[in-house]
Amino acid sequence: MTTTPLPQRRLGATGPQVSALGLGLMGMSPLIYGDSDRAESVATIHAALESGVTLLDTGDFYGMGHNELLLNEALRTASPQARENAVISVKFGAQRGPDGSWVGFDARPAAVKTALAYTLQRLGTDHVDIYRPARLDPNVPVEETVGAIKELVDAGYVRHIGLSEVGADTIRRAAAVAPIADLQIEYALISRSVEREILPVTRELGIGITAYGVLSRGLLSGHMNRETKLAADDFRSHSPRFAGENFNRNLDLVDQLRKVAEAKGATVAQIAIAWVLARGEDIAPVIGARRRERLAESLGALDVSLDEADLAAIEAAVPAEAVAGERYAPDQMAMLDSEK
Repeated sequence: MTTTPLPQRRLGATGPQVSALGLGLMGMSPLIYGDSDRAESVATIHAALESGVTLLDTGDFYGMGHNELLLNEALRTASPQARENAVISVKFGAQRGPDGSWVGFDARPAAVKTALAYTLQRLGTDHVDIYRPARLDPNVPVEETVGAIKELVDAGYVRHIGLSEVGADTIRRAAAVAPIADLQIEYALISRSVEREILPVTRELGIGITAYGVLSRGLLSGHMNRETKLAADDFRSHSPRFAGENFNRNLDLVDQLRKVAEAKGATVAQIAIAWVLARGEDIAPVIGARRRERLAESLGALDVSLDEADLAAIEAAVPAEAVAGERYAPDQMAMLDSEK
Protein backbone atom coordinates (compact mmCIF):
# COMPACT_ATOMS: atom_id res chain seq x y z
CA MET A 1 0.00 0.00 0.00
CA THR A 2 1.31 3.47 -0.84
CA THR A 3 1.54 5.76 2.12
CA THR A 4 -0.23 9.12 2.04
CA PRO A 5 2.06 12.17 2.19
CA LEU A 6 1.65 14.26 5.34
CA PRO A 7 3.12 17.68 6.14
CA GLN A 8 6.74 17.30 7.22
CA ARG A 9 8.80 18.96 9.91
CA ARG A 10 12.52 18.69 10.63
CA LEU A 11 13.60 17.96 14.17
CA GLY A 12 16.03 20.77 14.78
CA ALA A 13 18.96 21.82 12.63
CA THR A 14 20.59 18.38 12.65
CA GLY A 15 17.72 15.94 13.14
CA PRO A 16 15.64 13.89 10.73
CA GLN A 17 12.64 15.02 8.74
CA VAL A 18 9.46 13.49 10.13
CA SER A 19 5.71 13.70 9.72
CA ALA A 20 4.19 16.76 11.41
CA LEU A 21 2.34 14.40 13.76
CA GLY A 22 4.05 11.42 15.35
CA LEU A 23 2.55 8.41 17.10
CA GLY A 24 3.42 7.68 20.74
CA LEU A 25 3.10 4.00 21.63
CA MET A 26 3.24 4.15 25.44
CA GLY A 27 -0.47 3.53 25.98
CA MET A 28 -0.31 0.34 23.94
CA SER A 29 1.49 -1.46 26.75
CA PRO A 30 0.12 -2.59 30.13
CA LEU A 31 0.87 -0.74 33.38
CA ILE A 32 0.00 2.60 31.74
CA TYR A 33 -3.70 3.07 30.93
CA GLY A 34 -4.88 -0.36 32.03
CA ASP A 35 -5.57 -3.19 29.61
CA SER A 36 -4.30 -2.94 26.05
CA ASP A 37 -5.43 -4.68 22.87
CA ARG A 38 -2.44 -6.04 20.97
CA ALA A 39 -4.24 -6.66 17.69
CA GLU A 40 -5.79 -3.19 17.69
CA SER A 41 -2.44 -1.66 18.65
CA VAL A 42 -0.70 -3.28 15.67
CA ALA A 43 -3.57 -2.24 13.41
CA THR A 44 -3.29 1.34 14.67
CA ILE A 45 0.44 1.45 13.97
CA HIS A 46 -0.20 0.08 10.48
CA ALA A 47 -2.93 2.68 9.91
CA ALA A 48 -0.59 5.44 11.08
CA LEU A 49 2.16 4.34 8.71
CA GLU A 50 -0.28 4.01 5.82
CA SER A 51 -1.56 7.53 6.59
CA GLY A 52 1.96 8.90 6.24
CA VAL A 53 2.97 9.05 9.91
CA THR A 54 6.70 8.34 10.10
CA LEU A 55 7.71 9.24 13.68
CA LEU A 56 7.09 6.36 16.11
CA ASP A 57 7.97 6.93 19.77
CA THR A 58 8.58 4.13 22.27
CA GLY A 59 10.53 3.43 25.46
CA ASP A 60 12.35 0.34 26.66
CA PHE A 61 10.50 0.55 30.00
CA TYR A 62 7.01 0.73 28.46
CA GLY A 63 5.73 -2.64 29.60
CA MET A 64 9.40 -3.56 30.21
CA GLY A 65 10.15 -4.52 26.61
CA HIS A 66 6.53 -5.16 25.63
CA ASN A 67 6.27 -1.92 23.65
CA GLU A 68 9.43 -2.48 21.64
CA LEU A 69 8.38 -6.06 20.82
CA LEU A 70 4.98 -4.75 19.78
CA LEU A 71 6.62 -2.22 17.47
CA ASN A 72 8.85 -4.97 16.07
CA GLU A 73 5.74 -7.00 15.20
CA ALA A 74 3.99 -4.02 13.63
CA LEU A 75 6.98 -3.10 11.49
CA ARG A 76 7.63 -6.69 10.39
CA THR A 77 4.06 -6.95 9.15
CA ALA A 78 3.89 -3.48 7.58
CA SER A 79 4.60 -2.72 3.94
CA PRO A 80 8.30 -2.42 3.00
CA GLN A 81 7.82 1.26 2.13
CA ALA A 82 6.21 2.01 5.49
CA ARG A 83 9.01 0.24 7.33
CA GLU A 84 11.60 2.14 5.31
CA ASN A 85 9.96 5.49 6.13
CA ALA A 86 9.63 4.83 9.88
CA VAL A 87 11.72 6.98 12.22
CA ILE A 88 12.04 5.20 15.57
CA SER A 89 12.56 7.25 18.72
CA VAL A 90 13.46 5.35 21.90
CA LYS A 91 13.67 6.48 25.52
CA PHE A 92 15.76 4.58 28.05
CA GLY A 93 16.98 4.68 31.63
CA ALA A 94 13.89 4.32 33.80
CA GLN A 95 14.16 1.43 36.26
CA ARG A 96 11.07 -0.54 37.26
CA GLY A 97 10.38 -3.53 39.48
CA PRO A 98 8.41 -6.65 38.47
CA ASP A 99 5.27 -5.04 39.89
CA GLY A 100 5.72 -1.99 37.66
CA SER A 101 6.94 0.26 40.47
CA TRP A 102 9.53 2.94 39.76
CA VAL A 103 12.84 2.09 41.42
CA GLY A 104 15.19 4.71 40.02
CA PHE A 105 17.01 5.88 36.93
CA ASP A 106 20.28 4.79 35.36
CA ALA A 107 22.04 6.82 32.68
CA ARG A 108 25.63 5.74 33.33
CA PRO A 109 27.59 5.24 30.08
CA ALA A 110 27.75 1.45 30.54
CA ALA A 111 24.02 1.32 31.25
CA VAL A 112 23.30 3.44 28.15
CA LYS A 113 25.10 0.95 25.91
CA THR A 114 23.60 -2.10 27.59
CA ALA A 115 20.08 -0.67 27.29
CA LEU A 116 20.57 -0.05 23.58
CA ALA A 117 21.84 -3.59 23.05
CA TYR A 118 18.59 -4.95 24.50
CA THR A 119 16.54 -2.44 22.49
CA LEU A 120 18.12 -3.43 19.20
CA GLN A 121 17.35 -7.09 19.92
CA ARG A 122 13.72 -6.37 20.81
CA LEU A 123 13.18 -4.09 17.82
CA GLY A 124 14.95 -6.46 15.46
CA THR A 125 16.99 -3.68 13.90
CA ASP A 126 20.62 -2.64 13.71
CA HIS A 127 20.06 0.98 14.76
CA VAL A 128 17.56 3.42 16.22
CA ASP A 129 16.95 6.81 14.70
CA ILE A 130 16.73 8.87 17.91
CA TYR A 131 17.94 7.69 21.32
CA ARG A 132 17.26 9.65 24.47
CA PRO A 133 17.39 9.34 28.27
CA ALA A 134 13.83 9.51 29.57
CA ARG A 135 14.87 11.70 32.49
CA LEU A 136 18.01 13.35 33.83
CA ASP A 137 19.92 10.98 36.09
CA PRO A 138 20.78 13.12 39.15
CA ASN A 139 23.80 10.93 39.83
CA VAL A 140 25.36 11.14 36.38
CA PRO A 141 26.50 14.33 34.62
CA VAL A 142 24.49 14.78 31.45
CA GLU A 143 27.78 15.20 29.59
CA GLU A 144 28.66 11.57 30.37
CA THR A 145 25.28 10.27 29.23
CA VAL A 146 25.32 12.25 25.99
CA GLY A 147 28.94 11.33 25.43
CA ALA A 148 28.03 7.65 25.59
CA ILE A 149 25.22 8.12 23.08
CA LYS A 150 27.64 10.01 20.82
CA GLU A 151 29.91 6.97 20.85
CA LEU A 152 26.91 4.89 19.73
CA VAL A 153 26.25 7.43 16.96
CA ASP A 154 29.88 7.19 15.84
CA ALA A 155 29.57 3.39 15.80
CA GLY A 156 26.41 3.53 13.67
CA TYR A 157 23.96 2.15 16.25
CA VAL A 158 22.17 5.50 16.72
CA ARG A 159 21.42 8.16 14.13
CA HIS A 160 20.51 11.15 16.34
CA ILE A 161 20.61 12.16 20.01
CA GLY A 162 17.52 13.40 21.82
CA LEU A 163 16.70 14.62 25.30
CA SER A 164 13.56 14.39 27.41
CA GLU A 165 12.14 16.55 30.19
CA VAL A 166 15.29 18.53 30.95
CA GLY A 167 15.71 22.20 31.73
CA ALA A 168 17.50 25.01 29.90
CA ASP A 169 20.87 24.62 31.63
CA THR A 170 20.95 20.87 31.02
CA ILE A 171 20.09 21.40 27.37
CA ARG A 172 23.03 23.78 26.95
CA ARG A 173 25.42 21.36 28.66
CA ALA A 174 24.24 18.45 26.53
CA ALA A 175 24.45 20.43 23.30
CA ALA A 176 28.06 21.36 24.11
CA VAL A 177 28.96 17.64 23.88
CA ALA A 178 27.16 16.64 20.69
CA PRO A 179 24.42 17.85 18.33
CA ILE A 180 20.96 17.38 19.86
CA ALA A 181 18.13 16.72 17.42
CA ASP A 182 15.17 17.30 19.69
CA LEU A 183 13.81 17.65 23.18
CA GLN A 184 10.78 15.56 24.04
CA ILE A 185 8.64 17.35 26.59
CA GLU A 186 5.01 17.72 27.57
CA TYR A 187 3.42 20.67 25.79
CA ALA A 188 -0.31 21.31 25.68
CA LEU A 189 -2.82 24.06 26.30
CA ILE A 190 -2.72 23.19 30.00
CA SER A 191 1.02 22.33 30.13
CA ARG A 192 2.88 25.43 28.99
CA SER A 193 5.85 25.80 31.33
CA VAL A 194 8.14 24.98 28.38
CA GLU A 195 7.44 28.46 27.02
CA ARG A 196 9.20 30.28 29.84
CA GLU A 197 12.86 29.25 29.48
CA ILE A 198 13.13 25.97 27.60
CA LEU A 199 11.62 26.86 24.23
CA PRO A 200 13.75 30.00 23.80
CA VAL A 201 16.89 27.91 24.43
CA THR A 202 15.97 25.11 22.04
CA ARG A 203 15.28 27.69 19.34
CA GLU A 204 18.55 29.46 20.02
CA LEU A 205 20.46 26.17 19.70
CA GLY A 206 18.51 24.77 16.74
CA ILE A 207 16.92 21.91 18.68
CA GLY A 208 13.47 20.66 17.75
CA ILE A 209 10.59 19.82 20.09
CA THR A 210 8.62 16.59 20.03
CA ALA A 211 5.62 17.50 22.14
CA TYR A 212 3.92 14.70 24.01
CA GLY A 213 0.81 14.92 26.17
CA VAL A 214 -0.82 17.32 23.69
CA LEU A 215 -4.22 16.02 24.83
CA SER A 216 -3.07 15.88 28.45
CA ARG A 217 -3.57 12.12 28.63
CA GLY A 218 -7.12 12.33 27.39
CA LEU A 219 -8.19 15.28 29.49
CA LEU A 220 -8.33 17.51 26.39
CA SER A 221 -9.67 14.77 24.13
CA GLY A 222 -13.31 15.74 24.56
CA HIS A 223 -14.14 12.12 25.32
CA MET A 224 -14.20 12.37 29.12
CA ASN A 225 -17.01 13.62 31.34
CA ARG A 226 -17.77 13.92 35.03
CA GLU A 227 -18.95 10.31 35.13
CA THR A 228 -15.69 8.96 33.72
CA LYS A 229 -14.16 6.36 36.05
CA LEU A 230 -10.52 5.37 35.68
CA ALA A 231 -9.41 1.82 36.39
CA ALA A 232 -7.15 1.22 39.38
CA ASP A 233 -4.31 0.15 37.07
CA ASP A 234 -4.64 3.33 34.98
CA PHE A 235 -1.83 5.63 36.14
CA ARG A 236 -4.09 8.65 35.62
CA SER A 237 -6.06 7.54 38.67
CA HIS A 238 -3.09 8.86 40.68
CA SER A 239 -2.66 12.06 38.66
CA PRO A 240 -3.60 15.33 40.40
CA ARG A 241 -5.35 16.67 37.30
CA PHE A 242 -7.76 13.74 37.30
CA ALA A 243 -8.46 13.82 41.03
CA GLY A 244 -11.71 15.00 42.62
CA GLU A 245 -12.53 18.65 42.20
CA ASN A 246 -9.45 19.22 40.03
CA PHE A 247 -10.99 16.90 37.44
CA ASN A 248 -14.26 18.81 37.45
CA ARG A 249 -12.53 22.18 37.15
CA ASN A 250 -10.44 20.96 34.25
CA LEU A 251 -13.50 19.59 32.48
CA ASP A 252 -14.98 23.09 32.80
CA LEU A 253 -12.06 24.25 30.66
CA VAL A 254 -12.78 21.51 28.15
CA ASP A 255 -16.39 22.69 27.93
CA GLN A 256 -15.16 26.16 27.01
CA LEU A 257 -12.75 24.73 24.46
CA ARG A 258 -15.55 22.69 22.93
CA LYS A 259 -17.37 25.90 22.02
CA VAL A 260 -14.34 27.14 20.09
CA ALA A 261 -13.91 23.77 18.40
CA GLU A 262 -17.52 23.59 17.29
CA ALA A 263 -17.27 27.08 15.80
CA LYS A 264 -14.36 25.82 13.69
CA GLY A 265 -16.13 22.60 12.72
CA ALA A 266 -13.55 20.57 14.62
CA THR A 267 -13.52 18.27 17.61
CA VAL A 268 -12.00 19.24 20.96
CA ALA A 269 -9.05 16.92 20.34
CA GLN A 270 -8.41 18.38 16.90
CA ILE A 271 -8.44 21.97 18.12
CA ALA A 272 -6.06 21.10 21.00
CA ILE A 273 -3.64 19.38 18.63
CA ALA A 274 -3.93 22.16 16.04
CA TRP A 275 -3.00 24.69 18.73
CA VAL A 276 0.27 22.84 19.43
CA LEU A 277 0.99 22.52 15.72
CA ALA A 278 0.54 26.29 15.40
CA ARG A 279 3.19 27.02 18.04
CA GLY A 280 5.99 26.65 15.50
CA GLU A 281 7.42 24.61 12.64
CA ASP A 282 10.08 23.34 15.06
CA ILE A 283 7.42 21.45 17.06
CA ALA A 284 6.14 18.00 16.13
CA PRO A 285 3.30 16.77 18.37
CA VAL A 286 3.30 13.09 19.30
CA ILE A 287 -0.25 11.77 19.71
CA GLY A 288 -1.02 8.79 21.93
CA ALA A 289 -3.84 7.20 19.94
CA ARG A 290 -4.39 3.56 20.90
CA ARG A 291 -7.17 2.84 18.40
CA ARG A 292 -7.64 3.56 14.73
CA GLU A 293 -10.67 5.77 15.27
CA ARG A 294 -8.74 8.02 17.65
CA LEU A 295 -5.82 8.12 15.22
CA ALA A 296 -8.10 9.23 12.40
CA GLU A 297 -9.58 11.96 14.58
CA SER A 298 -6.14 13.22 15.58
CA LEU A 299 -4.88 13.31 12.00
CA GLY A 300 -7.84 15.53 11.20
CA ALA A 301 -6.09 18.26 13.19
CA LEU A 302 -3.77 18.73 10.21
CA ASP A 303 -6.74 20.09 8.28
CA VAL A 304 -7.61 22.69 10.94
CA SER A 305 -6.26 26.12 10.08
CA LEU A 306 -5.98 28.62 12.92
CA ASP A 307 -5.57 32.37 12.49
CA GLU A 308 -4.65 34.86 15.20
CA ALA A 309 -8.29 35.32 16.21
CA ASP A 310 -8.71 31.55 16.57
CA LEU A 311 -5.58 31.25 18.70
CA ALA A 312 -6.76 34.10 20.93
CA ALA A 313 -10.15 32.41 21.36
CA ILE A 314 -8.52 29.10 22.26
CA GLU A 315 -6.22 30.69 24.84
CA ALA A 316 -9.09 32.68 26.30
CA ALA A 317 -11.08 29.46 26.70
CA VAL A 318 -8.13 27.70 28.34
CA PRO A 319 -5.82 30.28 29.95
CA ALA A 320 -2.27 29.10 30.55
CA GLU A 321 -2.55 29.11 34.34
CA ALA A 322 -6.13 27.88 34.64
CA VAL A 323 -5.39 24.17 34.98
CA ALA A 324 -6.09 22.56 38.35
CA GLY A 325 -3.38 20.24 39.60
CA GLU A 326 0.15 19.35 38.51
CA ARG A 327 0.73 17.05 35.56
CA TYR A 328 2.34 14.36 37.73
CA ALA A 329 2.14 13.25 41.34
CA PRO A 330 4.68 15.01 43.64
CA ASP A 331 7.28 12.21 43.60
CA GLN A 332 7.29 12.18 39.79
CA MET A 333 7.34 15.96 39.53
CA ALA A 334 10.50 15.89 41.64
CA MET A 335 12.16 13.80 38.90
CA LEU A 336 11.60 16.47 36.24
CA ASP A 337 14.66 18.62 35.60
CA SER A 338 12.43 20.60 33.22
CA GLU A 339 10.30 21.85 36.13
CA LYS A 340 13.17 23.01 38.37
